[in-house]
Amino acid sequence: MATPQHRSLSSTAAARRAGKPILVTGATGRQGGATAVRLLADGWPVRVLVREPAAAAVRELAAAGAEPLQGDLDDPGSLKAAMAGAHGVFAVTPDDLDSEREIRRGRHLADAAAAAGVAHLVFTSVGGAERGTGISYWESKWAIERHIAALGLPATVLRPVRFMENHAIPGLRLGGISADGVLRHLFGSDVPVQLIAVTDIGAFAALAFADPAAYLGQALELAGDELTPDATVRLISRHLGRQITYQQVAGEGLSMDTARAFTAQRGLWRADITALRHRHPGLLDFPAWLERGGARAIAALLDG
Repeated sequence: MATPQHRSLSSTAAARRAGKPILVTGATGRQGGATAVRLLADGWPVRVLVREPAAAAVRELAAAGAEPLQGDLDDPGSLKAAMAGAHGVFAVTPDDLDSEREIRRGRHLADAAAAAGVAHLVFTSVGGAERGTGISYWESKWAIERHIAALGLPATVLRPVRFMENHAIPGLRLGGISADGVLRHLFGSDVPVQLIAVTDIGAFAALAFADPAAYLGQALELAGDELTPDATVRLISRHLGRQITYQQVAGEGLSMDTARAFTAQRGLWRADITALRHRHPGLLDFPAWLERGGARAIAALLDG
């Protein structure tokens, strides 16, 4: 007699064989893009919800085998059409200073998934969403998580911490590296900060769809490394062969959300990296991320 896990794995394999797709939202962004690429590599049929079908990023996804469908998180009708016949949905809502709008979009996604009867929803939230930080754009993710739970959806929640890729974003005031080689953030130079590579968010989403018995009903905080800012700039300097320094930004004059993040900086993220690496042995630490293109991206930013 098949065990529940075997039945679940068998149904997942059957969904692939039957060509039942996974819809990926935010596919032209970092998390959705990484997930779409990983699911295609795993053999899933992938649909991607896009605003502009002619955009270069959309053409790249289509060339890789994804099916672009025009739609919008503000348009429930387009979500209903995109989810018709889908096995699963990868849902991500863009961070929004308008929390009510983000919550509304998340509810549209969850409601459409419930109406379509999808077998598995994977929602990316944020590390610490459940801990009552008062940070508005984290509280909005928590509100969406609660809505998903209230609907009784078969779901997995991923809660990523700070992206390693943030170090290579041009003009990022907090967490980016300026042209003069200074990394600036709120954290004290000796405060451990957890980090995750975006490709690993896609990897965990793919793992969840491939093995629902191990992931349905789970909420996983995701990190691949934990480093102080001082250790981070030392690693970057070593890989680039040039001096990168760290500067803590004072908390005065910041927005209420930023001030709350500053107050909560110690113990803000609590991912169990050892347990995550057991699930996903290829989980990248920061040196591996640097070696696999991160250092090159930071160098391009500095040489820009």
